[in-house]
Amino acid sequence: MGDVEATILLALSGGADAVVPDSFAFATTSNLDHNSIVGTCKSLQADAYVALSEHSTQFFVLGKEAESIIQNGSQEIRVLNALIAAGEEGLGMPELQSVVGKDVCKIGMGNCLKNKWAKKDKPSGKLIALIADGSKDEVKEHLIALKEAPEGGNIKILDATAYAALKRRKLISLVTRKFYTISRGPSYAPQRTKKAADLTKEMLETGKWKETSFKQYNFQTLGESVGGGYLHPLLKVRAEFRKILMEMGFEEMPTNKWVESSFWNFDSLFQPQSHPARDAHDTFFIKEPAETVSVPEDYYERVKTMHEKGGSGSIGYRCVFKREEAMKNLLRTHTTAISSQMLYKLANQPGGFKPARYFSIDRVFRNESMDATHLCEFHQVEGLVADYNLSLGDLIGTIETFFRKIGITRLRFKPAFNPYTEPSMEVFGYHPDLKKWTEIGNSGMFRPEMLAPMGLPKDVRVIAWGLSLERPTMIKYRIDNIRNLFGHKVDMAMTKNAPICRFEMPEEEEKL
Repeated sequence: MGDVEATILLALSGGADAVVPDSFAFATTSNLDHNSIVGTCKSLQADAYVALSEHSTQFFVLGKEAESIIQNGSQEIRVLNALIAAGEEGLGMPELQSVVGKDVCKIGMGNCLKNKWAKKDKPSGKLIALIADGSKDEVKEHLIALKEAPEGGNIKILDATAYAALKRRKLISLVTRKFYTISRGPSYAPQRTKKAADLTKEMLETGKWKETSFKQYNFQTLGESVGGGYLHPLLKVRAEFRKILMEMGFEEMPTNKWVESSFWNFDSLFQPQSHPARDAHDTFFIKEPAETVSVPEDYYERVKTMHEKGGSGSIGYRCVFKREEAMKNLLRTHTTAISSQMLYKLANQPGGFKPARYFSIDRVFRNESMDATHLCEFHQVEGLVADYNLSLGDLIGTIETFFRKIGITRLRFKPAFNPYTEPSMEVFGYHPDLKKWTEIGNSGMFRPEMLAPMGLPKDVRVIAWGLSLERPTMIKYRIDNIRNLFGHKVDMAMTKNAPICRFEMPEEEEKL
């Protein structure tokens, strides 16, 4: 920076009226980087050594394809010349590509047909020239004119139609360049003396403060505002859901492990190894490490037997259960992978099984196409109750209690299919803003084929339900695109200004 600074100050040393009219041209003649010139000038301007006046200029620059056209001619002229040379017989596509090249053929053929310089003979499929003499290569001439124009002077030498055609073909691009006029400031000197920002103990002890130049203090300025962190809307809704579920007697499951084995994510749930959800286009598999280290071997054998031969009144899937498939690591597709581990621990804990209520709210991953309502990762809210002789009525009652606590009283249940629950139900709630019923969750009772290998008593039933965290958050904060809620497009101001999330139970239930 010192050499750049000295060069700028030296250029202004010729007199009070000395000026550098164009910082970019100055950088070029001085063999210096323009960004370094600008940065140094702004630093000098802060100390009033120089004054700056900002300007800008626009001009077109040519791309690589444009340079190729200047050397070899435009694609349409090269194709036309090849067709004229072929005569009345014309050229087929393979022949034309061998003459001018595949890329030139693709662009040039379309433009020749568009300009009616050639036609396509339908019986033979060949291209035949419609003009005997080559046409004027306007594209090449325009590009040469732009290239030979003085720098910054090629913005108006062609008509608007020509510019539009070249830009449409991406042969040229418009560049805006900023530059500065540099002149002397009120405190100009051939060499800058660095001013001290603070009065130090050493200055006071030695008396050096008497000879030191200090920066001007602005006693009117306000101190920098002290900012704080802000909770994302998803975290606000998550905190409220946690509070509600804990009030209902649920215990939170440890879900901080995003990578799971296929065994816990699929096999322990009695989901067949041939299920489409286990394909790479639906699930993110881990390359390294590709396989899990271990699973409980006795439990693994019971799960394998259930898949291959059945049990608990089921005939199983009558399939060959592959260990290499079960050991594959993946990004979990649902938090039910944690639920299965918790149920296994519950069945094998010291003292035997005891009724329990668990919930989790955490991130899951699906290999899905992203749109306004779907992402490759989202947050799943899941709850389960394990107890003796539970029924479908207990499941419906638990779901109604939870949704009533978040202000949704109008619910409908529709039979559905899930690989690891039977019976299964989709949960629909009435959306007051949209004035229609919308799916808000899924639920069911875990199948005996899933519970029996865990070692749970025969009369123990497990009811479970789940929903995404994003959908109620979008409804709560009136967000219509999930990418505005989660991901790199999120507006930070929205996170800062989002109100506290509170769900209140209605005083009276609305009648269906």
